[in-house]
This record gives sequence, C-alpha cells and structure tokens, in this order.
Amino acid sequence: AGRFSFNELQLRLHPAASRVQKLAAAHPATFIVFDLLESDAGKSLLKVPLRERRMALEKFASKNLKSAAAIRLSPATTSLAQAKKWFDKAGGNLDGIIAKRLDAVYASGERTAVVKVKNIRTADCVVGGFRYASGSKLIGSLLLGLYDDAGFLHHVGFTSAFKTTDKRALTKKFEALRKPPGFTGNAPGGPSRWSTERSGKWEPVDPKVVVEVTYDHFTGDRFRHGTRIVRWRKDKAPRQCTLDQVAHREGRAIALL
Repeated sequence: AGRFSFNELQLRLHPAASRVQKLAAAHPATFIVFDLLESDAGKSLLKVPLRERRMALEKFASKNLKSAAAIRLSPATTSLAQAKKWFDKAGGNLDGIIAKRLDAVYASGERTAVVKVKNIRTADCVVGGFRYASGSKLIGSLLLGLYDDAGFLHHVGFTSAFKTTDKRALTKKFEALRKPPGFTGNAPGGPSRWSTERSGKWEPVDPKVVVEVTYDHFTGDRFRHGTRIVRWRKDKAPRQCTLDQVAHREGRAIALL
C-alpha cells in the first residue's frame, strides 16, 4: 500500500467475482480519476471540451470523494513551471506526465489531443544472457541484469534495439561468452501470471559486458518496457552495475496525489 506497482496491479485482473474480492483484500488499490464523461444528472459530457469536463470533475470530487484511501483525483495544472516540478518528482516508477489540449472533446481510443511526455533515464547494466530471434540463429535480444547488495545478479529487462546489420557481430561476440548460470539471482523465463509454464528459452553468458541503456519506467524490480542501447561501457566493471541506479522513489511520486 502507498506505492506504485504495475505488477501488483496486474494481480487484480481476474474474471471470477469471488477471486476479485480476495485479491482486493490482499492487494488493495487506489483508483485515480482523471476525467468525467457523464454528469450527476446523467448528461453525456463526451462532446464537452476538457476544460469544462475538468471543472465538472473537480466539483464531483469535492462533493463525493471524501476519503483518499480508495479513490483520488489526478493532479492537473496549466502551469508549465508546476508541470516541470511534477516531472522531476515522478520517480523511476512512473512514465512521466500527460499533456492534453483543453479545447479537445473526449475521443475514445485516440491520442490526437494527448501527448505523453516520458522521463527518459539511463542505467548501466550487465548482459547476463541473450535470446535468439524467433526462427533465426542470430541474436534477437540481450538480457540485462543488475547486482544487489549481496552480490547477486538479477534479470531486470532486455534490449532488442540494435540494427539488423549488427546482429551477426553481436551473435558471434556473445556466443563466445556462453557460460551458465548468467544470472545468479532472479532469472528470465520463469512462470508469469499469463502462463504457468517456463517460457522463452535463453542462453546464459559470462557477465563481463556492460552496456548503458535508456529506459522510461522501472517497476516490480524490472524495466516495464524494452530499453535502448546508448553505448558499451568498457570502462566500467560489471559489479558497479547495481540496483541503486534504479531505486524507486514512490514516496515522492505518491505525494503528488
């Protein structure tokens, strides 16, 4: 409770009502409202501009949202200076901030009047393994790891953002480094909530190579999305690549609400 966790939120996804009640008790969540599509009187606000919908939402929140434990109003501002402060305080477990046109009506499934401004950060990671591209003998992705305080190397994500022309050289390089176990802590390919089977065969390598990557979101002890390579860090020792680089700042982020 009191922190952001995409992985724990996923645990709440279940079709059975009895199971939903149990999960709600085990993993309580806070619902954050950011728009109002129908008034108290039942009038549709879909064709009303965001400026007016936000005013209606704030009135609704003032009248009905008495406790912040279960439901909260998403913060909003028209001040660029304030938005920049929020951006800096968002922490490593939030993507960034959302910018919306105040004169836009609600458009389901469209982002023509919405821009996500991501807070792109960098981290130095150790390559602990790789996966071949599907149906190929060339590398499809590199598996990234970070060390904890006890010296265990944990799998935290992947990068597949390299040129097709580079794959042959990368394959030759990392095939020569193949050596188990690769990761000594959390390893890739374990069961997930989507599958109880171990999936995604991967090849462990001697953790000697360090790579700097960019990422936008770190949650549940891993990068939520794929990362992009910035450069190879021949100047950095693998053991210097620790989880401290991506330490969560939930306290600062949750305080924005």
